Amino acid sequence: MTTSLSPELRHPSVSTFTAPPSGDGTCLVIHGGAGGRLSELALGGPTSDGGSDAGSAWADGLRAAHEAGERVLRAGGSALDAVCASVAALEDDPLFNAGRGAALTASGRAELDASVMTGEGGAGAVAAVRTVRHPVLLARAVMERTDHVLLAAPDESLADAWGLERVDPAFFVTPARERQLADVLARRAEASRHGTVGAVAIDTTGRIAAATSTGGMVGQADGRVGDSPLIGAGTFARDGIAGVSCTGMGEAFIRGAVAHEVCARIVHAGTTLRAAVEGTIAAELGARGAEGGIIAAGAGGIVAAHNSPAMFAAFRDGEELVVLT
Repeated sequence: MTTSLSPELRHPSVSTFTAPPSGDGTCLVIHGGAGGRLSELALGGPTSDGGSDAGSAWADGLRAAHEAGERVLRAGGSALDAVCASVAALEDDPLFNAGRGAALTASGRAELDASVMTGEGGAGAVAAVRTVRHPVLLARAVMERTDHVLLAAPDESLADAWGLERVDPAFFVTPARERQLADVLARRAEASRHGTVGAVAIDTTGRIAAATSTGGMVGQADGRVGDSPLIGAGTFARDGIAGVSCTGMGEAFIRGAVAHEVCARIVHAGTTLRAAVEGTIAAELGARGAEGGIIAAGAGGIVAAHNSPAMFAAFRDGEELVVLT
């Protein structure tokens, strides 16, 4: 693992981590959001002060989610199956801003967004989901079972027809998120704009897939849609080039088509994956006063980079599972 800044670009505001692919050529990198570490750690962890015990809870969640995807790859499964397994695990962990424990809108409800994309061009996404336990699996169903790419507030009958688990909307709402929303609405705390989860994988056949899922911003207007379900903004994948999942200030990622921009820099400017990620963060986020992070995987391995104070992520560097909190 290396944390040094890229000498060819010299973006001092971007922290970057890289790792090579495994011996069989597979890669898996996941993220649990980017932003201010202490404010997120204090949200729902075992301690109330964001201390080491809280950090351990987030690290445990990242390890479990990475293992879920890695098991798929080790068994010879597809990159798509792997990223869906990792993201579904994060959606079930109430510490992360996706699925159960997602950030709440101004009216106090969870509206969930997700997307998936395969390197061969398949894509599916959903926005403002309120009753499907795993939005990432609903996004995958949109890709595999319809001619569409994005469905907003999809009818519940679709989830039933596709055999996806539905839950009461209250399932997603946790006491920690209710307290956070109350503090934001009372102006006792600033609204978090960084929470998202995602995964990028390359399987033994060289196929790439990426997936992203989120509850959005704390206190956002009902119906607001960020970058996570927008192909090219929060998620993008192209076989032979890279897969990308983003987290951060969603509107900036939309305006900069950030996920696609990473791949475009590789294709059209001939840059390395690392240079493409760092350059995109500097140009589309840092130069516009926005914060966030990007995970990506390509033939040369994985990159995880951010210009925010911290980013939650996990990836394997040789035999070591590296967990960032």
